[in-house]
Amino acid sequence: MTAIEYFYSAHSAYAYLGAAELNEVSKRTGRPIEHRPMDVSLVMETTGIASFKEMPPVRKQYFFNREIRRWADIRNAPVAGRPTHHDNPLDLPSGMLIAALHQGLNIDRLAHDVLEAHWRYDADLADRKTLAKIATDAGFDATPLLDAALSQDVVAAYQANNAEAASRWVLGSPTYFVDGDMFYGQDRLDQVERACAQAFPGPPFDGGLKT
Repeated sequence: MTAIEYFYSAHSAYAYLGAAELNEVSKRTGRPIEHRPMDVSLVMETTGIASFKEMPPVRKQYFFNREIRRWADIRNAPVAGRPTHHDNPLDLPSGMLIAALHQGLNIDRLAHDVLEAHWRYDADLADRKTLAKIATDAGFDATPLLDAALSQDVVAAYQANNAEAASRWVLGSPTYFVDGDMFYGQDRLDQVERACAQAFPGPPFDGGLKT
């Protein structure tokens, strides 16, 4: 059975809001999750999509003050507001997740916990000690993961995720693929679950550029 491909940013609010439910969808459908941490700003820039930073202030206020909080209530995924360190680099947390994958580890819980630590507990994901605690609390040996997080192989994998996301017209974080069909946004997880059992009619989305 093919996996649910999961493209996401390590600090994405909507990836956090859907992370626990995605894990449940995986369990219910028997489909594993194929994690693809990515740099969502870079992917959106490459595909010509306006990034969150470019949105007008009123739209940002709507997302942070209403939309995210409503979904937090629906998903029972508390948020503490816009994280203090939200604009810090994501190379280290993304690399830690990819390093764990390279070591053959299941990171379903770890990915959730990284996102939760950022949005619920205001964790600085660029801080090695903070990431070490998150990994340790999730049952992982943090040292080898963090030692490999910025290695050449891991960086290359991160860049490959970004390139693939752009080439497949990933619209933002999170984006899921089921048997090649794309679903953008954690509010589409019910559709993801249905697609795991029965494909939707019509061809998969290809950016509308193929003839």
